[in-house]
Amino acid sequence: QVQLVESGGGLVQPGGSLRLSCAASGSIQSMNIMGWYRQAPGKQRELVATFTSGGRTSYADSVKGRFTISRDNAKNTVYLQMNSLKPEDTAVYYCYADVVTYVGRRDYWGQGTQVTVSS
Repeated sequence: QVQLVESGGGLVQPGGSLRLSCAASGSIQSMNIMGWYRQAPGKQRELVATFTSGGRTSYADSVKGRFTISRDNAKNTVYLQMNSLKPEDTAVYYCYADVVTYVGRRDYWGQGTQVTVSS
């Protein structure tokens, strides 16, 4: 199977920065879209950013210009550089990947990492 392991969350002051990482491991043949979602307390999970296998990126309007998604295909890892963080960015951030394995294609999710923006 495939595992996604996130790291890099934590507590940061408004205006600060954090970098999230998500490493995929297991019986991976190829990975299509990788991305990040987040879920704040009492709210639905929302898309933050995605990175396709073809190199195309997309962002939620709320994070454009502040967050940058990148990807290292050799390491099966996706990153999210978050700058100019705001209290409203506080959420659990989940890594997502559309993965092809020897038994087929499906979506995988990480366990989530908490990001708290507070003074």
